Amino acid sequence: MWDDAFPSFLIGLREGLEAGLIVSVLVATLVRAGAKSRLPQVWTGVLAAIALSMSFGAVLTFTAASLSTAAQEAFGGTLSIVAVAFVTAMVFWMRRSARSLAGEIKEKVTGALTMGAGVLVLTSFLAVGREGLETALFLWTTARTAHESAGPLTGAGIGLVLAAVLCWGLYRRVLSINLTRFFTATGAVLIVIAAGVLGYGLRDLQEGGVLPGGAAYAVDLSGSVDAGSWYSTLLQGVLNLTPTMTWLQVAGYAGYLGVVMTLFVRGVRGAAPALSPSPTRPAPGTPAPSGPAPATSAPSGPASVTPAPTGAAPATGTPALAAPRTAEPATPAPSGPASVTPAPTGAAPVTRTAEPATSAPSGPAPATPAPSGPQPRPAKAPSPKHTPAPTRHRPAWLIPVAVVAVPAILAGLVVALARPKPAGGETVAVSAKNCGQGFTAPEPGRQTFQMRNTGDQTSEVYLIDPGTNAVYGEIEGLAPGTTRDLVATVAGGTYAWRCVPTDGKAVTSRAVRVAGAAGARAVAPVSAKDLAGPLRAYKAYVDRGLATLVTETRTLGDDIRSGHLDRARADWLTAHRTYAALGAAYGTFEDFDQKINGRPDGLPGGVHDKDFTGFHRIEYGLWHGRPAGELKGPAGQLAADVAGLRKAFPHQDFDPSDLPLRAHEILENTLQFELTGDTDQGSGTGLATAEANLAGTRELLTVLRPLLTTRAPHLLPTVDADSARLRTLLDAQHRDGRWTPVDRLGRTAKDRIDGATGQLLEDLSPVPDLLEIRKSA
Repeated sequence: MWDDAFPSFLIGLREGLEAGLIVSVLVATLVRAGAKSRLPQVWTGVLAAIALSMSFGAVLTFTAASLSTAAQEAFGGTLSIVAVAFVTAMVFWMRRSARSLAGEIKEKVTGALTMGAGVLVLTSFLAVGREGLETALFLWTTARTAHESAGPLTGAGIGLVLAAVLCWGLYRRVLSINLTRFFTATGAVLIVIAAGVLGYGLRDLQEGGVLPGGAAYAVDLSGSVDAGSWYSTLLQGVLNLTPTMTWLQVAGYAGYLGVVMTLFVRGVRGAAPALSPSPTRPAPGTPAPSGPAPATSAPSGPASVTPAPTGAAPATGTPALAAPRTAEPATPAPSGPASVTPAPTGAAPVTRTAEPATSAPSGPAPATPAPSGPQPRPAKAPSPKHTPAPTRHRPAWLIPVAVVAVPAILAGLVVALARPKPAGGETVAVSAKNCGQGFTAPEPGRQTFQMRNTGDQTSEVYLIDPGTNAVYGEIEGLAPGTTRDLVATVAGGTYAWRCVPTDGKAVTSRAVRVAGAAGARAVAPVSAKDLAGPLRAYKAYVDRGLATLVTETRTLGDDIRSGHLDRARADWLTAHRTYAALGAAYGTFEDFDQKINGRPDGLPGGVHDKDFTGFHRIEYGLWHGRPAGELKGPAGQLAADVAGLRKAFPHQDFDPSDLPLRAHEILENTLQFELTGDTDQGSGTGLATAEANLAGTRELLTVLRPLLTTRAPHLLPTVDADSARLRTLLDAQHRDGRWTPVDRLGRTAKDRIDGATGQLLEDLSPVPDLLEIRKSA
């Protein structure tokens, strides 16, 4: 989780700081211009930008989820490359604009003050919106790469919070940061991360069928690099470097990193001249020059935060966050008519009337002579019926609510319209006579079919390719009179329904043709007849193993009867590993397995219970100093039970469908019991048993290989590589004839073995579905 959080943390910190600086410039400029009443307009634009960014992320997430698997790969790969382009442009733009950012924003705000509220809202919205959209796109890409969202979202959240704290500190004049150096350092790291995102995006496009070369591997270290180790996880999470990479991935990664990093470093060196001297300030008492203050150019050099005058916001970049104050010499108010004094930038001019100070005359006030000539008529008071209506003001909450609601509503509409609908909303009938009635050619994409059983028997229902019998979707046990949804991805090709009643023959509907390129994944069905050959081969393997086991348990009994307990410990391990290698047959051994390999768990007397028998009972005695006489009985019973199993095995039922299931279940038990030490009764040989279980799994895959090769040609090479890596890790713990006990493994070694086992289990997880026996075959 935390390895996936670092790239998102960096992008959240960088983009958050960039957007926060812009907001700080907006707020400080308004405060210095005496226009605090316009601050809600800034926050409205910021709120709109946040709402748009979150809505954009929702559209990406839910729209991609409704696509087919191949389309998801192509969609994700395309957006990964777009994200790389945005991040690259952002890195170079910020390196170039860090020095003049504050001045550019202040000029825009000054102009917006004279053009109404809408322009100021738009200014803040556009300034912050770009950062928000870039962040949303990069987070979506990172989460998809990591196959989980908790880490990327947590990292981005921490980065945004830290950026907000830094911006607050800059504004309150408690921090001083060299912004040019900050954006340069983070830019270099982001270029490295973006190279990995580009490589992952190219791989997605290959898997989606957009780009060729998906099987042309330039690097394949899966057999020697532990995918579950901490360093491998860190490299994959932060840099997107995987043990297996195609030539296109390597070329894209190396080419992007070499070209972009070179241009970035050259730009940094070319933009680092010596700092120019700061403009000098006039000495106290020096009169300010008349006329408008001359414009001063921003000094070159790295941007830094300088303290602002008392009461103003701090400065970021070279130009100050707050508008600079100019010296205003005190002048006496002129006599005569009203004069206009200039107001701060962006504020309306204030008219002042000059009133010379005069002493009040004593005595009665002289009469003022009436003016001569005609006098104008006094204006009539307006009639009550013509009184203008009072102005209605909009509620203060209306605009903020609107700017949040509108993007959310639009995003909801986009998601709703992007999700594919069921094929005409029609119901497809299922019965022994009318299989597929009402079925028409669906649109390509993810479709939901409403399957209704109109017959009188429970049926299996399959959506198939009638030419190959490949299955695109299925419903098992559809009862009469019931309706269930079948969801399948449809692409170009031919489709039909196959209905298999419980006590009837399979019925296939008419076929329909869907236009477009092929791409839907289908599974070639397997019948019991297909598994008959692998089953015979595996039963022969088990029978040979049981014959060997009979001999080995007799030898173990002879050792104990003769009192050679050291030899008995070695022979016990040999026999127990032979039994463990027969793992696929556990389900067919019936009660013999509990007698031969049962554990004391749940028994009233634990290890001393009379029903605790078999290998683990003898193991407990041999490694806990029990005398040979006490172990003669359990050893004789073990040999008798093994002989009984060998005699009964040819007559026991072995369900062919157990073969694909055991390919996954053997190692599940290994991870749960042997690799936790749960089955160890003192010998410390859990890793030896785990290796025997792995050998049994490999033997099982050998007999299933012909069926798997035609259905998943890329699966077996991956399984073989991961199986070889696990075997190497286990063999490394066998030194000088002794196995390292599980509880004495180092943390790194334990994590590697568990990680390799988990990876192999993930590789094997498709096998039961690929080789499931289907009645449509």
